[in-house]
Amino acid sequence: MGAAASLTASFTELGDAFMAANPGTTVAFDFASSSDVVKGINEGAPTDVFASADTKNMDKLVGGIGVAADPVTFATNELQIIVAKGNPKGITGVADLANPDLLVVACSPDVPIGNYTQQMFDAAGVKVTPVSLEENVKGIVTKVTLGEADAGVVYRTDVLAAADRAEGVDIPDDINVTAIYPIAVTKDAANADLANAFLVYVLSADGQSILQQYGFGAP
Repeated sequence: MGAAASLTASFTELGDAFMAANPGTTVAFDFASSSDVVKGINEGAPTDVFASADTKNMDKLVGGIGVAADPVTFATNELQIIVAKGNPKGITGVADLANPDLLVVACSPDVPIGNYTQQMFDAAGVKVTPVSLEENVKGIVTKVTLGEADAGVVYRTDVLAAADRAEGVDIPDDINVTAIYPIAVTKDAANADLANAFLVYVLSADGQSILQQYGFGAP
C-alpha cells in the first residue's frame, strides 16, 4: 500500500491493528511524498491502496491506472510552523518566516505540504525563500529537529509526532489550509478484497480513533 509520508506513524499502527484483527494477513506500506507514491503506482509499482495527503495527487491516480471506486476522504489536517524546542529564534507567526536571517526549509509545490504551504503564504501575503526543498514533510521535520534549519511549515500531526524534539507555532485560521486526505483501492489491485477491507477499517470507528490519536481531524 502506498501512503503519504505524514501518515507513517498512524498507518503503521492502523496496519498492525488490521493484521491483529485479521490473522494471517500481511500489510506492507511504501511511505513517501504523495507525488512520488502516485508516480510509482502509475509507472507500475504493485500497489493495492493509495492514501494521499491531497486530492491533486489522488486525481493523478484516477487519471492514471485508475481506481476501483471513487476516492473517499478519511482524514483532515492543518498546517503549523515547526521550530526547535524552546523556539530559540522567537518565531511568533508566518510573517517571521520572511526574515532572510532565518533558515526556512520547505517542499516543492508538487508535494502536498509544499502546495499547501504556498497557498498559506499567498493568503498571508508573505514571500518566503526556502534555503532548501526537501523530498517530503518528514525531511522538513528532520532538518529542524537536527538544528540544520530554524523553521518550516508542516502538518500539525508532524509537530505532535516530534514530541520533545520540536515545538509548533500556530497559524491563524484565516490563512491556514485544511489538508484533505483521500484513500482509494487501485483499479487492478492484486488483493482487492483485502484492500477494500483495509479501506473500510480506516473509515471505521476503530480506525478513526487511531487517526485522531495522532492528531488527524475527522473527514
